[in-house]
Amino acid sequence: MSGVPTPRESGLTFHRFCATFAAMKSPSKPAAGKLFLIDGYALAYRSHFAFIKNPLTNSRGEATSAVFGFIRALLQLLDEQSPEYFAVVFDTPEPTFRHKAYAAYKATRQRMPDELIAQIPKIREFSTALGANLIEYPGYEADDVMGTLARQTAKQGVQVYFFTADKDLMQLVDEHTFIYYAGRNNETQILGAPEVQEKFGVTPEQMVDYLALVGDNSDNVPGVPKVGEKTALELLKQFGSLEKILAHAGEVKRAQVRENLQKNHEQALLSQKLVTIDTSVPLKLTLDELRYRGLDRQQAAALCRELEFNSLLSRFMESAQPTVAKYHLVNTPEAVRKLAEQLKKVEIFAFDTETTAADPLRAELVGMSFSWQEGEGFYVPVGASTSSTVPPSTSSAELSLFDNAFDDFVLEAADGKRELSLKKIFQPILEDANRKKCGQNTKYDQLVLQRYDVAIRGVVHDTMVASYVLNPSLRQHNLDALCVEHFNYRKIPTSELIGSGKKQKSMREVPVAEVAKYAAEDADFTFRLYQLFEKKLRATNLHELFDTIEMPLVDVLREMEWHGVGLDLPYLAKMSGELEGLLATLMADIYALAGEEFNINSPQQLAKILFENLKLPRKRRTKTGYSTDADVLEELSKLHDLPRKIIEYRELAKLKSTYVDNLPQLVNPFTKRLHTSFNQTVAATGRLSSSDPNLQNIPIRTEIGRQIRKAFIAPQKGWQLLDADYSQIELRIMAHLSKDEAMIAAFRNDEDIHTATASRVFNVPMEEMTPEVRRRAKEINFGILYGMGAYGLSRRLGISVEEAQNFITNYFVQYPGVNEFIMGIIADAHKNGYVTTMLGRRRYLPDINSDNQRVREAAERTAINTPIQGTAADLIKIAMINIQRRLHKEKMQARMILQVHDELVFEAPHAEIEKLRELVVAEMGGAVRLDVPVKIDVGVGKNWLEAH
Repeated sequence: MSGVPTPRESGLTFHRFCATFAAMKSPSKPAAGKLFLIDGYALAYRSHFAFIKNPLTNSRGEATSAVFGFIRALLQLLDEQSPEYFAVVFDTPEPTFRHKAYAAYKATRQRMPDELIAQIPKIREFSTALGANLIEYPGYEADDVMGTLARQTAKQGVQVYFFTADKDLMQLVDEHTFIYYAGRNNETQILGAPEVQEKFGVTPEQMVDYLALVGDNSDNVPGVPKVGEKTALELLKQFGSLEKILAHAGEVKRAQVRENLQKNHEQALLSQKLVTIDTSVPLKLTLDELRYRGLDRQQAAALCRELEFNSLLSRFMESAQPTVAKYHLVNTPEAVRKLAEQLKKVEIFAFDTETTAADPLRAELVGMSFSWQEGEGFYVPVGASTSSTVPPSTSSAELSLFDNAFDDFVLEAADGKRELSLKKIFQPILEDANRKKCGQNTKYDQLVLQRYDVAIRGVVHDTMVASYVLNPSLRQHNLDALCVEHFNYRKIPTSELIGSGKKQKSMREVPVAEVAKYAAEDADFTFRLYQLFEKKLRATNLHELFDTIEMPLVDVLREMEWHGVGLDLPYLAKMSGELEGLLATLMADIYALAGEEFNINSPQQLAKILFENLKLPRKRRTKTGYSTDADVLEELSKLHDLPRKIIEYRELAKLKSTYVDNLPQLVNPFTKRLHTSFNQTVAATGRLSSSDPNLQNIPIRTEIGRQIRKAFIAPQKGWQLLDADYSQIELRIMAHLSKDEAMIAAFRNDEDIHTATASRVFNVPMEEMTPEVRRRAKEINFGILYGMGAYGLSRRLGISVEEAQNFITNYFVQYPGVNEFIMGIIADAHKNGYVTTMLGRRRYLPDINSDNQRVREAAERTAINTPIQGTAADLIKIAMINIQRRLHKEKMQARMILQVHDELVFEAPHAEIEKLRELVVAEMGGAVRLDVPVKIDVGVGKNWLEAH
């Protein structure tokens, strides 16, 4: 039977798959196709909460998580199953027979979140665009409509799949009807009757009685008190059905269960009625009206643009070449020399590299592409690189970091022999600072070619960085997304050439003609974006920020990534063993407190221990049970020691796996150093981030976190690390921007700002200050910076909302300039739709004028913080640029190797340390002139911990 999922695809064991397949293979009539029925609201809820920690919004501030998740699920279904019949079924607001039978039915269910309500129309609209039939029937739930359609169509030989994980619908599973849903990692799960019985311990026919006994919290179905899942299974195994259980209740051995069954006879029957799906909804639909109607590409693409689903948009666009595209494969000596002469004559050209790896420090050059006019591109393939057998030239002593540096890249003849040294031809052009160049993510290309002893100069424009400066809130600034965003064009995706996952191949294995088309297109559209962004940067007055800060910073980050940082691998290995011992001790303590062993990493098993065994109060419910996240455990730790131990275990296990065990795996095998990637186009505030590994998140407040910093060293003999950290820079920027006299005076008098604030707000003399009072003032200082209100502050300080509001009110009395500044920022944001930093960096706030109060207030908090945090980001970027220039100018060996928040880390020979200290303090302190002193804390040591 065509289209039946394989055991691997469905996640079934072989024997269970055979049972399901046998049932599917023998319908009462010849199979007429597959009908997929989707519970619309169930999938919408699931999609909404899947992104609850990192919700998706578009540039207008509209929530889009539910629509995105919903549509992605439908697309996966369509891709995998190609259904003949396809419908999305929705509930209606009218009461059903269940509400009439039991007034409290679903009474405890929380109201649908406003941001989800707002997305339902687009979910319906998008579902239609994907070819789904929308069905609903007043007075009946979606389950009833789905059940009725299943029974009606099965009679016509159709196989029915319910796209849901809802246990209610499992009562209808039989030889014609199945459950289909995406489990972990989006792996498809298909449940037939054998799988339902194996998963839940009851047959589909017994599911109604099972649910009637245990009840359903989500629908407020009462069930029988004190009858849980285990007891219900035992009763059904002994008696077979609810009717027989109730008839023989007196024979039940456990007294409490026996008594509850006898007392709640009618309630059990009522629960049975409530959970039974009505399969007799008076629908008047023909099978043909359920037929999949096909994809409306135009409507789907329009919705993707409206909702800003750039990653999905490419699916719905016809992949047509530009009308005037001329892409050239340059693979002869004559054509290479001609291209080089043309590059020497143009004012600016776009360039790109094709390589064998995403890591530029491990990648081998496959080819280079160039473009200098719209619709035309040139690709030069590069032969296999030759390893250097001689020391690198004195002009690039840095290359000695790599013992696998390449001394040349060549054009190969058809027989694979060397035909021409491409390096000799293109190196002078690429290294000529007077020949302007542009590119997309040029830091990568520069690092790749640096291994070939080619230092690219004259890069004046990076389209990825320009996109970020123009709109830092965009989720993606990669070339594919930018082509869709600005040209409504779907370029050839990389995966189309090299594949993905286990089947991914190297770019060198792809036929050169295919690579040429792909690479030339990249260069062509990079040049188009350069032309567009240059105009936009000037139109928005962002060109100065781009030209003087962001573009010079690219080269600073390139150099930092190139050098990397030393790691003490023996120390980390020893630390890993010690942490293993600590985790074992914690595990033993946890088992002792729990009274039994269990999988500590399983939220479900932990929930059972906490809420069933220890009877701790249940807090927040999730899709799979009751939450055991950090907030819940923190609350429960006030009542029992176990939650605190779990928190400690989780934190320790995460540090061990993320840093102690993982960092050595990331050390470059050639340099023996760790080369993190500094991300310039991620944080909307302008701050830098890092990845592979993320060094920004190493905790400094915990002892274990501090010990991890000890692993970062200056490995060269006679060298040390120097750490320079801005002290309270965001509060100093707040003082400068707000012009608040009291706050400025505190900094000018070198007072501790938190102690000064505590003294003013709480009316406590500074000499009588306690650490607790200072801590409260510190929370208020930083809370104000981040736009925190009374509720947020009350939670941070563990006080009432009223008391927190009084603190905030008194704070603004003491610092009236800060209050005026905040009010002015919010007013400007409402008027302009964006806020700016001191250096002119913009952050657009699309939901600043939202009708939804919660959404609007979140935007206002962002408006308050962005000018401060963004200015701090600008300040350290300027300092980095100026420090790097001076290190080069003064021919110092010292080098900048890390940037973490407001902190810079350097390595230098001991003889240069004092000079480096003076240089760093001068440049960090003088990066931007403020009305208050800028203080830099500097430390020196043989490792990062010692230096900090």
